[in-house]
Amino acid sequence: MSAHDYAPLVPEGILVAGAVAVLLLGSFLPRRRLPVTRWVAGAALVASAATALGAGTGTAFAQTYALDAATAIARVVAPLAALGVLALGADELRRTTREAETCALVLLGTAGTVVLAGADDLAVLAAGYLLASVPVYALVGLAQSGRAAEAALKAYLLGALLGAMLLLGTAVLAGVGGSTGYPDLHRTLPAAPAAATAVGFVLVLAGLTFKAGAVPGHFWVPDAAQGGSATAAAFVTTVPKVGGLLAIARLVGVLAGVPVAAAAAVAVLAAATMTLANLAALGQDDVRRLLGWSAVAQVGFLLMAPAALARPGAVPALGLYLAAYTATNVVAFAVAAAHPRRRRLADWAGLAHRHPVSAAALGVAMLGLVGTPPTAVFAAKVSVFTAAWDAGWRWLVLLAAALTVVSLAYYLRWIRAAFATEPTDAGHDESPVHRTAQAVAVGGSVVVLALGPVAGPVLHALSGPLLP
Repeated sequence: MSAHDYAPLVPEGILVAGAVAVLLLGSFLPRRRLPVTRWVAGAALVASAATALGAGTGTAFAQTYALDAATAIARVVAPLAALGVLALGADELRRTTREAETCALVLLGTAGTVVLAGADDLAVLAAGYLLASVPVYALVGLAQSGRAAEAALKAYLLGALLGAMLLLGTAVLAGVGGSTGYPDLHRTLPAAPAAATAVGFVLVLAGLTFKAGAVPGHFWVPDAAQGGSATAAAFVTTVPKVGGLLAIARLVGVLAGVPVAAAAAVAVLAAATMTLANLAALGQDDVRRLLGWSAVAQVGFLLMAPAALARPGAVPALGLYLAAYTATNVVAFAVAAAHPRRRRLADWAGLAHRHPVSAAALGVAMLGLVGTPPTAVFAAKVSVFTAAWDAGWRWLVLLAAALTVVSLAYYLRWIRAAFATEPTDAGHDESPVHRTAQAVAVGGSVVVLALGPVAGPVLHALSGPLLP
């Protein structure tokens, strides 16, 4: 295809066009008509994912944008996850005057995530990072509370710092490699100075940890999950990870054959992330903050796939895990959004008696995040663990298995609280249940349970090499 062929970028174009349309509609529609913007945003997300299913393979714009398995995963998983986020926040958004702005930011953040995953050039990677990051800062701060403002400030400061490091890293790699394009760098970096290449890689990787929510760019995630709205919390703990992790995998692939231990660095990063997050989650009492630390812990497990990129099954395993995790995490936040006044674990006592449907969905989500059969995350974890084991990272697999057992402690605490008997003197004043969020939780639970048995065909469908 030609260097300036726009046809391959239709899925991304739909997301950006949808964001512009939502902003324009939000500027002119009266407040009672603002829910129209949510429907327009939802239609754009569905259309983007649908058009991605029929997209071809190769590269676009002079080999600066890859059309391969990783991009296909992001083009489908990210918009569908964003659709679930908007659905679970429907009741919450109807009560605000920021519905159009929220929908536009979700669309732009999703577009940035997809661009980040498909970037086959350092300049495009930097542009995707900015497009995926700036909407997140605003989205977290829209809640207009003290905690939201603090979370937005942390996200902005950390994102700006690590973004500057990423830009510096791209300059270093481009300088020693003589190009910004990944195909060229793949050929030239083996002959470049190893020290300079290592510095450039570490700087770019540090920037991508902000998007993935991995150590050391993870500090903002629990605060955003706790302080932001349910819509913002569900989005920032789910969608940006798709682009960040796929971008890390692509970067490791570029450095294959270079005398720099890129895979080993990612393996150490995975170990640090999953260890810190699982231990930190044990002491959490606020359920949204618990889910924030859970999101960081899941990134540690997900990073095992880029570390094992030398194995042919690593990319499809990563894709399956991303799809399984996003669905399961959306279910967890949908349950939390359906009962907004239940913030601390003790508040969930009596849920199984009052709302057995929500309790069932919560059980599926928590056991799914652990990786219990027959949920989708179980099949995904097995595939990622297998790829890492075959790649020689056996110590990492053993650590991940041990920390999976540790994670049972905090996931089961929420389930135990939900099935506990409510004290007779609790005087619990519960707000009306957000039925739309509850419906998303139930529907998502079905998806989580259905994905597990069909993991084999899904893995086969996701198979495909990274370019290059």
